[in-house]
Amino acid sequence: MAKNILITGGAGFIGSHVVKLMVNNYPDYHIYNLDALTYAGNLENLREVENAPNYTFIKGNIVDAPFINKLFTDHQFDGVMHLAAESHVDRSILSPLDFIYTNIIGTVNLLQAAKEQWKGNHEGKLFYHISTDEVYGSLGETGLFTETTSYDPRSPYSASKASSDHLVRAYWHTYDLPVVLSNCSNNYGGFQFPEKLIPVVINNIQNGKPIPMYGDGKYTRDWLWVGDHARAIDVIFHKGVVGETYNVGGHNEWKNIDLVNLMCDIMDRKLGREEGTSRKTITYVKDRAGHDRRYAIDASKIEKELGWVPSLQFAEGIEKTIDWYLANDEWLKNVTSGAYQAYYEKQYGERV
Repeated sequence: MAKNILITGGAGFIGSHVVKLMVNNYPDYHIYNLDALTYAGNLENLREVENAPNYTFIKGNIVDAPFINKLFTDHQFDGVMHLAAESHVDRSILSPLDFIYTNIIGTVNLLQAAKEQWKGNHEGKLFYHISTDEVYGSLGETGLFTETTSYDPRSPYSASKASSDHLVRAYWHTYDLPVVLSNCSNNYGGFQFPEKLIPVVINNIQNGKPIPMYGDGKYTRDWLWVGDHARAIDVIFHKGVVGETYNVGGHNEWKNIDLVNLMCDIMDRKLGREEGTSRKTITYVKDRAGHDRRYAIDASKIEKELGWVPSLQFAEGIEKTIDWYLANDEWLKNVTSGAYQAYYEKQYGERV
């Protein structure tokens, strides 16, 4: 069935993987990729589909309401997969207003445009909002986030995403807008901008730079390979129940220090260095303000109801990821030039 699908943030890390999957797997869909191409948006991520007949890139910002309204009028979207977001906790601490505008105002602009276009005709329409497990706050040593866990955001980033989640549900309850939501754990894989832990570690080891480690290094995250997340998004978009939320996790909890030590050993092996060389460069830096101790997802709902399970465990996924970065050194050099260096020094420069 032919459909026009809008994917927001499709030049970013997760978004680009979703765009490529949708373009390649659904030739009857026309995929419109809307991205503002801020620092983390990169059209190099989409080379393999840029000339596909069922793909169109549109440069624009979801904060611009008149632009969004015209986009919906011109293209008559049947579905929205909303991934566009400011998404890094550290940047939200430095510049919270950017997160308020993009993650809250931008989401409302999209909801309002969908509501107006789909008024009186919701058949075959869906607004899918992709969010984060960080809206749930911080876990202790035990327990998992479920779809009914109370929200307890601790950073400007997670608070802005929590707000957007609530607004999406409000449009469903108030206006009967067909929506579905998902909250995912930490993603990793190729094309991730090196402000996040895993590409930072890879980049620094390659270039002989110290590896920054927040606090005591025992902060714990559940890691999800981005290819598996893209598959989950596909399944939720096509099979998810309107009004429902699905948690997506990788069943891969790692303390930061254990994860970094593993990566050091893999990188030393792949680069032909003496074992232990990279571990010696781990440098403890000033902790992030309000740092959540542990995140972990219970993904049993999507597994039981929609049949999705992660395909890769971390040991295999991190090997694939490191291999990708080593094979795409030019991509990494291009995105770590210029302003990135100033940001990096500001974020990680203060040692302890």
